[in-house]
Amino acid sequence: MKKDYKYTINGNKYEVAIGDIAENIATVTVNGEEYKVEMEPEPVEEKKVVVRPVVQPVASKPADTNTSYAVKAPLPGVITAVNVKVGDEVKEGDAVLVLEAMKMANNIETEQDGKVTAVCVSPGQSVMAGDTLVVIE
Repeated sequence: MKKDYKYTINGNKYEVAIGDIAENIATVTVNGEEYKVEMEPEPVEEKKVVVRPVVQPVASKPADTNTSYAVKAPLPGVITAVNVKVGDEVKEGDAVLVLEAMKMANNIETEQDGKVTAVCVSPGQSVMAGDTLVVIE
């Protein structure tokens, strides 16, 4: 690959031919005289790495867990807080966890009194509509 250029600098005319380029060395001919020109490498743009916290998977509920009184996710979102633990007594209307969906925090409340027998999610976990969140008996 050879490119020819003509320049006038301060009234002086220059005929420049750029020849082969090997790595960062170019062969350049200026007015018939050949030079080896070392080029500076182009700066490399560093890419920013986005690191998201890893959410530890929660053990799934035991197969024999009665889910007939399960509190289920009303819509897809991310669990931001779990307000109960297994063994807690809850009353109808208690907020058992917080589900963030569409950039809004939603308190998920119980529909009955009872005892928490299983917590099936943890903060940071994504859930789909209908997923079991907490089991109350």
